[in-house]
Order: sequence, then structure tokens, then C-alpha cells
Amino acid sequence: MLVVQYPTMPLLAVVGAHLVGQPLNHQLTDRDAVLVRTTRTAGCYRLFALDTDPPKPGLVRVGPDAPGSGAVEVEVWELDDAGFGSFVAAVPPPLCIGTGQLADGSDVMGFLCESVAVDGAPDITATGGWRAYRSGA
Repeated sequence: MLVVQYPTMPLLAVVGAHLVGQPLNHQLTDRDAVLVRTTRTAGCYRLFALDTDPPKPGLVRVGPDAPGSGAVEVEVWELDDAGFGSFVAAVPPPLCIGTGQLADGSDVMGFLCESVAVDGAPDITATGGWRAYRSGA
């Protein structure tokens, strides 16, 4: 039996300024990215409000038993290879793209933050995500 596997397009989890309705979402839609789903990370992360312009959060993996860790809302987007590559190349430090874990246990590439950048930044994990934090929830 011949099994044909079709290539899949890269997926990217976004957590803050690239969410629908946020100021950098156009960086995805300009690359013809398609929103696949809204979900949550596994419960092993902390989310911090970074002092950037525009405002952005920093997602740091800390482990499921770390004080204050929790699940955070993310959107998963699909891009073609060229769009994914150009997007990743434009991500400024202290943010980076790495492998993250979703609530369903799957791994996906997505935004992470260097831990040194969150020193002194407000921990907003308890809000459940960037959108909720920005709305004052």
C-alpha cells in the first residue's frame, strides 16, 4: 500500500501582542497566516508584563510545581514555510521562538521569553492570559 504524506505547514503559538485584536496581529495576517485554534498552554508557565512598546508579555516555562505557574491562553496559527521563516527572523530579543507545550500535551513552536527579561516585571499569570490582563479582568 502506498501511503502519501503531505507536508504540514508550520504552526506558531502566540501569547500576546500578536493575538487577534492586538497591535501586532497584522504581522501574521500580512503573511497569510490562518488562525487554527485558541487554546491554553500546559500548566507549567508564568506570564509577565514586559516594559516594551507596544506592550508585550513574556512567557517563561517554570515547571508544573513552581509557585505561581499556570496555563495561559494562546492562539495557534498556521503559516507557510516562507512566512514562518520571515516571522521568526523578525522576533526581537528578549523574546524568542521555541518549543512550548499545550494543555492537550502536544508541542508547538511559539513565543518564549528569556528569564533575565522578567526580573522585576509584573507576574500576570493569574489573569489567565494577555487578553484578560489587558482588559483588566
